[in-house]
Amino acid sequence: MSARPAEASARRAIVGVCRRLYERGLIAGRDGNVSVRVGRDRVLVTPAGISKVDVRAADLVELKIDGHVARGSRGPRQASSELLVHLAAYRVRPDVRAVVHAHPPVATGFAVADEPLDEAMLAELSYSGGRVPLVPYATPGTRVLAEKVARYLRGHDVVLLARHGAVAVGPTLLVAHQRMESLEHAARILLAARLVKGRVAR
Repeated sequence: MSARPAEASARRAIVGVCRRLYERGLIAGRDGNVSVRVGRDRVLVTPAGISKVDVRAADLVELKIDGHVARGSRGPRQASSELLVHLAAYRVRPDVRAVVHAHPPVATGFAVADEPLDEAMLAELSYSGGRVPLVPYATPGTRVLAEKVARYLRGHDVVLLARHGAVAVGPTLLVAHQRMESLEHAARILLAARLVKGRVAR
């Protein structure tokens, strides 16, 4: 049985975003995960254990919004280990239709250094996703991390995860992906500005 048109379109879009994340160096290996909410009560999410550049539309896992496998779901794949973060985002933000989790190198460097990207001096960052807070560390894949991320997503569209990476949400997958790209671009600019300031100070 073929996928419904909206679902088929969402599957193709997720595959496209996974490849773009990989091509732009925002993920590597098995890093990252992407999901899209389809209809009122279903979610498509990338599977665990596969490099995102290799993900195919048929590999995506279909779940109900409560996390249970949807009836009639195809394939043996397991959902991403960060599924709880995605479901928590949908729970606290009814306006969110897509979630992107990645490890953009420079932005993640700020997260490893325990620094939020909340400097108001960069207009592009404010425009694309607003100030980016740092979610305190919790073990990846746990409900504790999901609950912490959910609290921060109530008032933000992009968050850094301490020692881990970043999460971006949006009303569409395109917007969520753009916010992730903009986060990394802003992080590079802010890092460059700090290096320039350091040289000038000498």
